[in-house]
Amino acid sequence: MANIGVFAVFAVATLALVYRVSRGSTSTADYYAADSRFTGAQNGIALSGDFLSAASFLGIAGSIAVHGYDGFVYSVGWVVAWLVGLLLIGELLRNTGRFTMGDVIAYRMRQRPVRAAAALSTLVISFFYMLAQMAGAGGLVALLLNITDRTGQSVVIAIVGLIMIFYVLVGGMKGTTWVQIVKAVLLLLCVTTITVFLMGQFGFSFSAILEKAVANNPLGDAILAPGTQYGHNELDFVSLALALVLGICSLPHVLIRFYTVPNAVQARRSVVWAVCTMVVFYLCTLVIGYGAGALVGSRAILAAPSGENSAAPLLALAIGGPVLLGIVSAVAFATILAVVAGLTLAASASFAHDVYANVIKRGRTNPRREVRVARIAAVVLGVLAILGGILANGQNVAFLVALALALAASANLSTILYALFWKRFNTMGTLWSLYGGLGSCLLLIAFSPVTSGSPTSIFPMVDFHVFPLNNPGIISIPFSFFCGWFGTMLGGRNESSDVQKEMEVRSLTGIGADLRQ
Repeated sequence: MANIGVFAVFAVATLALVYRVSRGSTSTADYYAADSRFTGAQNGIALSGDFLSAASFLGIAGSIAVHGYDGFVYSVGWVVAWLVGLLLIGELLRNTGRFTMGDVIAYRMRQRPVRAAAALSTLVISFFYMLAQMAGAGGLVALLLNITDRTGQSVVIAIVGLIMIFYVLVGGMKGTTWVQIVKAVLLLLCVTTITVFLMGQFGFSFSAILEKAVANNPLGDAILAPGTQYGHNELDFVSLALALVLGICSLPHVLIRFYTVPNAVQARRSVVWAVCTMVVFYLCTLVIGYGAGALVGSRAILAAPSGENSAAPLLALAIGGPVLLGIVSAVAFATILAVVAGLTLAASASFAHDVYANVIKRGRTNPRREVRVARIAAVVLGVLAILGGILANGQNVAFLVALALALAASANLSTILYALFWKRFNTMGTLWSLYGGLGSCLLLIAFSPVTSGSPTSIFPMVDFHVFPLNNPGIISIPFSFFCGWFGTMLGGRNESSDVQKEMEVRSLTGIGADLRQ
């Protein structure tokens, strides 16, 4: 019962924190962007808390424990990916937009069709990412509480979802950010504690851990080299790598975090802090993954109720007993809560700000009503996340996240880069880029081994796959860039050059970028 008690303490404490810091939050700038009051250091830690999800903590550790070197690919890709945000997106996005990705790509385009497309992209990507987190919640519950029937797991997934909805409804961006900061600190303390405990058991020799991991894995020495998971299809590996590197800074809940700081300098500083935090975290997961393989064994991990996702909790039980397992459990639940809250906030903000305020009301609405619509949207999205999590329960969380990253890179990255750097880019190009990237990625996923044709598919009993790769990024990402270019050529020069020049000056200098105006 220690794990339940620790998680209950965390849930009550964070609910109280959210309520306390968010009283009187009624303006759109406060609800969507925390009034841009956070420093670069605070936002950087929150960024890491927003991104370090169940896939990072549970999925990667399990993948390393079972597959070895190939499991660490996710970690490398996700750290390198932040260079895209640091060098190409973070500062310019902060200067150009106000609350959502739609603010940037619709700045010099026709507002209604572009904002509707941006909102659709945000909702679809956020939903896929939510599935991964809620699936992680179900697997964690199965392991910690020994609830093996789907009904019991579904009840706990619903409880997790309801707490998350409270975070978003009451806290908005300010409350959610503080939850993410607390969660990131706890997560770092947790993984470093496990790493130190583990290294101590092996005389602080990583080589000794590797030797024991090799002995406890049927793959043997193969887990120390590439190829155990992706060696059979190099093209699939390249596709996964593209999705990991190009998808992170295209995720809606990551993009909106750049609006919570007062200026571009703090936006850059946020990314630097996030990268430093994640480097420490992923180095620890390397030790934890191989350590789980050494002490628990890959067979025992795969035989556990949540499979690969059980590696970190089982390791905590092996080296620290029920107390450390309780701490790891609480941190894992906190991870899921914080990330899903960030996703829900991003999706509901996009619906309220882009669709309701600018498409339906054509910009003629008041802040209180817009915030009310955002809160209603958060409830609806939260319920959908619960239902989706129940359906996705048992799927590999890191794998589901990779699909969400492929969708983000396919739909958002090309559109954002074209909008920021290509003067000729126009409304038709924007729509072609968004819909072409999103549609092609969804179509390839539907007809890939992810959906049917293999024992790990969503529908393993049928086979209608025609696309051979598990991750479609290698096709859909270049295709979205092509669609943006082709649509722009078809659309002609129908956008205002004056607005384009205004956007260029604002993105580079930050003039007029005060979100509190």
